[in-house]
Amino acid sequence: MSNKIKNRKIVLAKRPVGKPKTENFRLEEDSVPVPKEGEVLCKTIYLSLDPYMRGRMNDSKSYTAPVKINEVMTGGTVGQVLESRNPIFQEGDIVYGYGGWQEFWSLKANDLRKIDSELAPITTATGVLGMPGVTAYTGLLNIGKPQTGETIVVSAASGAVGSVVGQIARIKGARAVGIAGSPEKCKFVKEELGFDGCVNHKGPDFPEALKNACPKGIDVYFENVSGKVFETVLPMLNDFARIPVCGLIALYNATELPPGPNLTPLLMRDILVKRLTFRGFIVWDFAAQEKEALTELAKWISEGKLHYHEDIIAGLENAPEAFMGLLEGKNFGKLVIQVSS
Repeated sequence: MSNKIKNRKIVLAKRPVGKPKTENFRLEEDSVPVPKEGEVLCKTIYLSLDPYMRGRMNDSKSYTAPVKINEVMTGGTVGQVLESRNPIFQEGDIVYGYGGWQEFWSLKANDLRKIDSELAPITTATGVLGMPGVTAYTGLLNIGKPQTGETIVVSAASGAVGSVVGQIARIKGARAVGIAGSPEKCKFVKEELGFDGCVNHKGPDFPEALKNACPKGIDVYFENVSGKVFETVLPMLNDFARIPVCGLIALYNATELPPGPNLTPLLMRDILVKRLTFRGFIVWDFAAQEKEALTELAKWISEGKLHYHEDIIAGLENAPEAFMGLLEGKNFGKLVIQVSS
């Protein structure tokens, strides 16, 4: 590759306090990485933006190490192989790996997954046929365990994970009720994704509307949001309800505990009296099921049972603004940055 070609990348300039701002990111130019023995050099085509990235910006103990200051922001990427020093991959292959917010990256072959571009558009490797889809599949089926006729409620229902959760629930014979942040998103969830109902959590009648949508209570609540949404759901949980805790996007930018009464006694009482099951999980807790999940998800797409929507924004330089919007629910569907053609 010509030495004149530079690698544009977005690094963490400083850690945010509360909501991330433009000043927390910096666009830099660097040399294109040279692959080592066993590695593969790729050009980024699509960059996936996901809520978990907010947690990686904090210097705090979590399930994985935070992004360091002046380090490339973490992120899943769909890329095209430019140079391979491993026989598993060839020049021109389309692959998925965690290349980060940059135009070029080099990873070990074991850290890459080859994408079949004939199976579905390659963008789906960032969403329904990628980490979000596997998250929905494994979290709902292993922890939620939906049964025929049960009511499954999922927050952020128009998002990358929530949209798949509700559709899988329907495939398994359960009722699916979504919670989303606008009338337009709720319409999409019902009419395009086929949920049995969807409630706007920003509406003045949110608690009453959710009760009307769930006349028999809630058997599974797939948590992506927390905050006021969870507080509304809690009294409606049935005995032995299961709550997979996937995300807490309403809290990611919080700098202190919210004001108001302490709900811990009420929560603990409900956990005891209703025998509720809460389990937080990370997708890679079920890494052994990735192939199974991707196979089933692809089959359901081909059968017309599973639908998806992507929000694609062009230009690596627009990733920070798009990510900040993601944390405020401004995206519609799986948020993807198109970095190159």
